[in-house]
Amino acid sequence: MQYARRMIIIVDFGSQYTQLIARRVRELNVYCETVPWNAVPDGQAASECAGYILSGGPASVNDVHAPSLPPSVLASGMPILGICYGMQWLATALGGRVSEGVCREYGPSQLVVLEDSPLFADFPTTFSVWMSHGDCVEQLPPNFVPLARTIAIPVAAIGDHGRRLFGVQFHPEVAHTAWGKELLRNFVYHICGCRGSWSSDEILAETVAAIQARVGNERALCAVSGGLDSTVAAVLTYKAIGERAMCVFVDHGLLRQGEAEHVLSSLRALLRMPVIGIDASNSFLAALRGITDPEQKRRAIGELFIRTFEAEADKLGGIPFLVQGTLYSDIIESAPPLGNSAKRTLAATIKSHHNVGGLPSDMKFKLVEPLNRLFKNEARRLGRLLGLPDEIVERHPFPGPGLAIRCLGEVTKDRLETLRKADAIVVDDLKASGLYCETALAFAVLLPVRSVGVMGDARAYGQVVAVRVVTSTDLMTADWARLPHSLLARISARITNEVPDVSRVVYDVTSKPPATIDWE
Repeated sequence: MQYARRMIIIVDFGSQYTQLIARRVRELNVYCETVPWNAVPDGQAASECAGYILSGGPASVNDVHAPSLPPSVLASGMPILGICYGMQWLATALGGRVSEGVCREYGPSQLVVLEDSPLFADFPTTFSVWMSHGDCVEQLPPNFVPLARTIAIPVAAIGDHGRRLFGVQFHPEVAHTAWGKELLRNFVYHICGCRGSWSSDEILAETVAAIQARVGNERALCAVSGGLDSTVAAVLTYKAIGERAMCVFVDHGLLRQGEAEHVLSSLRALLRMPVIGIDASNSFLAALRGITDPEQKRRAIGELFIRTFEAEADKLGGIPFLVQGTLYSDIIESAPPLGNSAKRTLAATIKSHHNVGGLPSDMKFKLVEPLNRLFKNEARRLGRLLGLPDEIVERHPFPGPGLAIRCLGEVTKDRLETLRKADAIVVDDLKASGLYCETALAFAVLLPVRSVGVMGDARAYGQVVAVRVVTSTDLMTADWARLPHSLLARISARITNEVPDVSRVVYDVTSKPPATIDWE
């Protein structure tokens, strides 16, 4: 979906923080999109651009296959802000020179502002920033001036005010940089001239209009799971086309304890529109038999979902459109590698989301994805605006492949039952502690290993459960939740006592990145 306004284009050079840049810009109520460095738009798409932000990245501009941009970006006359690698590319592209590996800075540093600049308007002369670089700008391009320095490097920010070209060696998008959000605001508002008018009301109106234009006078089948994303997508579709929207809930046998019955009844009460329930659990378990690779699991589940929806659409007289609650983050993480060489690869496929990378190529449906340019926090705002209850808006996300990607190894009926019981304990105790709404995701993972234990003075060789609880605002980055030790002890004791054949519980203390939130 393209929103009807000038936007900021964020060029991704492969930084782990790129999506954080996008979130910060959108927090300023300015629409932006992230594009790979080797797929920068031109023509009409480029004409909607109010400015470019160039991300950081792991490469060196001195590498033979270093990521670069087409001449049209610099020739556009649009403002540009280069961050880390983006600044180094900007400097070398315009005639400057970058030294490789001689001025490393990782972690906090103190920035000293040297020149008056709209980029640092109303800033203190010294403030803390977050650095993560090995190269640095040694020689400035013509017409550029140094705007700031640190103790380690004399050029930590540069600018050509006449052409509205700027670069910063630090990362303004991360929380560790003081005044980072203000720097992005100065660039987006005062240098690019954006108005900050991209509000939830406007998103809602544009999204409904886009659905109407996409579906026309046809009918649409809404795939609903009971989660926030698919529910918001279904409600938006109903607002757009009324009773021509048909909701279908598929129980694939991979849901949490008691979830299928609860979701179906609550959706029917909430949506006030027909919701067709289909029990396809045996078909999904059969399709997963013998599969242990997580990508194969996702593809098998994605294809069977589509085949199930197609069969239901045929029963209903033929429905050409399928509505999914796909988020921007789903598309980003499912993106295939770009380019032919290892150094030219930008976005590795982190995991193929069942509703993106798991879709069969011969699918009969035409897709409608109303949320595919929104992050999770933006979908939540839409949910509140639509009047959805907290049960939906604050509900922890649940992956489309369900427990299949939390049951590491082969998915069987018995292993799923073990996982369901452990998962229910994690969620129930977290809710009882009052911490559920303070976390973004909480679940159990059943590992494909066994561990020696002692139960009733006898040797036990039971299964191992990992507990994963994270905090996050958009699920693009996440940190492990620092739960009270007493709560962790209670969860561990309940799982080992109440779930048969489990002898060990471990707690995952890995952030995203480097890990993903789910284990598969």
